[in-house]
Amino acid sequence: MTDIGAVGPAGTRTPSDDDHEFTVVQRSQTRLVLRRFLRHRAAMISLVVFVLIVLWAFAGPHFWHYSYAKYTPDNSQPPSWKHPFGTDSSGYDAYAQVMRGTQTSLKIAILIALGSTLVGAVWGAVAGFYRGFVDALMMRVADLVLTLPLFAIALVISSRSGGSWYWIAVVIAGLTWAYVSRVVRSSVLSLREKEFVEAARALGASDTRIIFRHLLPNALGPIIVNATILVATGILTETALSFLGFGVQPPDTSLGLLVAQAQTAVDTRPWLFYIPGAFIIAIALTINFIGDGLRDAFDPRQQRVRQ
Repeated sequence: MTDIGAVGPAGTRTPSDDDHEFTVVQRSQTRLVLRRFLRHRAAMISLVVFVLIVLWAFAGPHFWHYSYAKYTPDNSQPPSWKHPFGTDSSGYDAYAQVMRGTQTSLKIAILIALGSTLVGAVWGAVAGFYRGFVDALMMRVADLVLTLPLFAIALVISSRSGGSWYWIAVVIAGLTWAYVSRVVRSSVLSLREKEFVEAARALGASDTRIIFRHLLPNALGPIIVNATILVATGILTETALSFLGFGVQPPDTSLGLLVAQAQTAVDTRPWLFYIPGAFIIAIALTINFIGDGLRDAFDPRQQRVRQ
């Protein structure tokens, strides 16, 4: 029989070992978000694929016996054990070039996401916190940036930057931060009316502390989701610029530049066109699925995990 516990002096039952099996452990919000994200199968698979692509792009060149910038005696060779992605008409090893192109495209996309998210989050948080004239003025500046033609300005500035991946990322980030600012502003407008903000004011916290210590951390969900979207947006924008000839320039390379250089050989040497194109699609899709998983994990309307 199950032990129901001993009876104490006052007739009360003392706890038995079975009572401890039903102890409820309170989970933090971070653990709840992580738990929901780990349950998102598509996001987890995409995260693994994306991490593998990043490791391959940044660590692979140190172990591969061909350099992306050096000729080989094998010209226009199809994929083989010696050249897994084949070679082009000049003898460049396509495997080494795709690794370098993926590395460059990822650096541009991640820098775009970091720059846009940082500027946009702070801009939107300040505007949403102060409201009134400050909000109106800052949002009109953001609206002005949103109306600027992204590709036209990026083409002009990138053409004067000499094809440096760093300046390409800075230009695109300078034209995309306004999207993040609008999302963060809408979150801060609702958060600033919460009790924890009133408590911080009552305790004498400065506006700067309230914005950076209380509002921005509580708006972290939409900020992270938008950052992942900007990674995908950044890599597609860089691809388009390089394809048009205004992105990364030789001797360096990127996935967009590889696709642009191989467009005339799509019928004779299709591996040069389709392989870097497949990497562009894979990166964009995995980032989008990761963003979907993060959005579902941070969304409070999702099914609550039992506490």
